[in-house]
Amino acid sequence: MWGKLRAWMERLSPAQVISGYYLLAVTISILLFSIPAVHKPGVKVSFIDTVFTAVSVVSDTGLMVFDISKTFSTFGYFVIMIILQFAGIGVMAISTFFWMLMGRKIGLRERQLIMVDNNQFALSGLVLLVKEILKIIFLIELTGGIILGLHFLKYYPTWSEAFLHGLFASVSATTNAGMDITGESLAPYAGDYFVQLINIIQIILGAIGFPVLIEVKEYFLRKKTDPGKPFRFSLFAKLTTSTYGILLVLGTILIFLIEFNHYFKDMTWHKSFFYALFQATTTRSAGITTMDINDFSMPTLLVMSIFMFIGGSPNSVGGGIRTTTFALNMLFVYHFSRGNRDIKIFNRELHPDDILKSFAITLLAIVMCFISVVALSISDHQNNLIAIFFEVCSAFGTVGMSTGITPELSTFGKIDLMILMFIGRIGLTSFIFIIRGNKKQSKFNYPKERVITG
Repeated sequence: MWGKLRAWMERLSPAQVISGYYLLAVTISILLFSIPAVHKPGVKVSFIDTVFTAVSVVSDTGLMVFDISKTFSTFGYFVIMIILQFAGIGVMAISTFFWMLMGRKIGLRERQLIMVDNNQFALSGLVLLVKEILKIIFLIELTGGIILGLHFLKYYPTWSEAFLHGLFASVSATTNAGMDITGESLAPYAGDYFVQLINIIQIILGAIGFPVLIEVKEYFLRKKTDPGKPFRFSLFAKLTTSTYGILLVLGTILIFLIEFNHYFKDMTWHKSFFYALFQATTTRSAGITTMDINDFSMPTLLVMSIFMFIGGSPNSVGGGIRTTTFALNMLFVYHFSRGNRDIKIFNRELHPDDILKSFAITLLAIVMCFISVVALSISDHQNNLIAIFFEVCSAFGTVGMSTGITPELSTFGKIDLMILMFIGRIGLTSFIFIIRGNKKQSKFNYPKERVITG
């Protein structure tokens, strides 16, 4: 039996196996969330809500159908944080970590799975990549947890409560999970710029992409050990960092300007700025907020929805179509309008396959989100369109921000969002490979013919 199962798994593509691992993670999470000890005494959660919670946590989304602080026990908080580690770092990275602890050799098949799960192009250096990711993510979370825990001593009566809130907030921000145990996200710290700044830094570090963080680390090591030798950042690091920075600045400016005479009307400039900056940062994939987003005007909610649709960077804890996909689309449109057939940036030329893949991902994402919006408009017609659109983009981008309609959604509506969250977590590239299966070489070609477009 095991031989047949192994043979069947060998026939699956790496993307299909990765999806199976994430489905297994969801199943285990459902079982864990079904343990009575994870809930507060007397609290009962329906099966569909347990499944929704499991998918939301595994996908690092944070969309919830109930208040975590009123539902989960302290033990439940730690269960959530452990699952967030698997989800944020990636199931293959965690699996590789345990394989290394047991002294197991990382074979070709395992390397292929790691490569797909981390959006890499080559098999070499993957184990080292996983080690670096684990070191960096744990260091960020531990540092953030200690800093926030010490700072929270002025908010909470005991050190255990302060450090519990600090550690949970640190893990939630770094993994861009958007979950909280305050019951009000970060609204209690809306006037505490230090807490907001620490969370902003952790959100950015989690969503900008692990390869970028590794390259930055290597840059500083090279500067220390061999300052005379120049260091060249990869095209990926340059493109994703610049795109992430532009989107962050643009989002902050747009939110600030749109709400200047609305929600920010009677606020000081620095309070308005931090509100705009934090909400622009959290739309990358984080989901934690310092306010009730329903207080924002409709244009702001639409802008935030678009930014959530774009999401974080590849090989990060973020979802959406990813920043580099958006950048490649914009670069193609710009160069095409200027009559350029080749797309050049940062003294490098982009590969045509990457351009085609970015358009395929974007088109598929638009179609999926459109179908979800229409489906939710039919099944949950009591909600207005902007709220549904916002919720769909939040689920697909694995952001977790909500206008508050998620708990009232029908079973069909919750399943719809669960599918979006799952696809957003594994990535549309892996989803396309699941549909496509193993790559097959075409045995013949037809004559080419032009088609009128535009």
